[in-house]
Amino acid sequence: MSETEAALDDPTTIAPETLAERLRAGDELTVLDVRDRDEFDRWHIEGESVEAVQIPHMKFIQAQATGGVTDLIDDLEEPIVAVCGRGEASDHAVDLLRDAGIDAQNLAGGMDSWADLYVARELEVDLGLDHESDSAATVVQYDRPSSGCLTYAIYSGDEAAVIDPLRAFADRYAEDVAYRNAELKYAVDTHVHADHVSGVRALESRTDATAVVPEGARDRGLAFDAMTFEDGDELHVGDATLTAVATPGHTSESLSYRLGDVLFSGDTLFLEGVGRPDLERGDEGAPAAARQFYETLEDTLSELPAETTIAPGHYSDAADPRDSDGTYAAVLGDLRDRLEAFAMAEDEFVEHVTNDRPPRPANHERIVAANLGRVDVDAETAFELELGPNNCAVTG
Repeated sequence: MSETEAALDDPTTIAPETLAERLRAGDELTVLDVRDRDEFDRWHIEGESVEAVQIPHMKFIQAQATGGVTDLIDDLEEPIVAVCGRGEASDHAVDLLRDAGIDAQNLAGGMDSWADLYVARELEVDLGLDHESDSAATVVQYDRPSSGCLTYAIYSGDEAAVIDPLRAFADRYAEDVAYRNAELKYAVDTHVHADHVSGVRALESRTDATAVVPEGARDRGLAFDAMTFEDGDELHVGDATLTAVATPGHTSESLSYRLGDVLFSGDTLFLEGVGRPDLERGDEGAPAAARQFYETLEDTLSELPAETTIAPGHYSDAADPRDSDGTYAAVLGDLRDRLEAFAMAEDEFVEHVTNDRPPRPANHERIVAANLGRVDVDAETAFELELGPNNCAVTG
């Protein structure tokens, strides 16, 4: 029996999928993390309606001996979801809390199962394609709640492409494509990612897919064979056409891909802001990248129809999924109206995106080197490198 199945049968546990849905719905709850402080500081579960609290498991062991379990959580609001690395220490804490009459559940499988959670949903959009055969194209959005990473699979006829795949889930994409009786033709990266290990080479080795990266990745030291794309180049997937659109700023080589009235924007444009400009060239190069980014917003994105659906590469805790299908996407016209970045003058924009930044993604330099093929990392190391928030966005 899987951890999820066990959680469904046990009221003391909560499945990762159920927790994700509660977070998406904005349910108020306390996440009690019983790992050590350094583990908590590195990465923990967050959400707009979540109070994340760290109390190490050792304190529950001590409290069990003294009978003071309730004293540990006097100030915490119920319900409580307890977490640890694998769900064992937190299970013990939940037993103590429930014996004391506290509404508490244990996250089945712990943070390991949270990192493994990957949800696929069809993106319900009118692609606005010209040809009747194109209108049959299907877009699937893959959501990793633990990091907010989004990946896309495009199906047309008996062919498929995957945009911004994660290495950790390469087998999942291949299995899903096979389930739909399709052939994976392309594994596409919109840019050289700094927050997660890319799956384009893993998919190329597992399937007959061709790895596709921006031409500008060569200037950054690309060290593996791949098909490279520039602005205006086209990928044909069945009867559908993906067109590359140069959108530099987050990185110099960033491309977005347009499919009819949908733009897969990578880390250029999010639902809550824009990509940060400092991950490629550091603080010194950030202002120049920001000015390039401003041109992308003012020139390239301003030329797109307001009804264009933006399908981003990430979302944050502040993003609201669309009510109709639960996916993360938004209409460009709405983003222009509500994001401050679109209303700023150039100097104001540069100051905003170079000064208002979260910490850089953990291990970003090693991840970039791995994604360029300059260093090799095994699957376990790759998984560890990318744990935690992506931190690729500047809000607003």
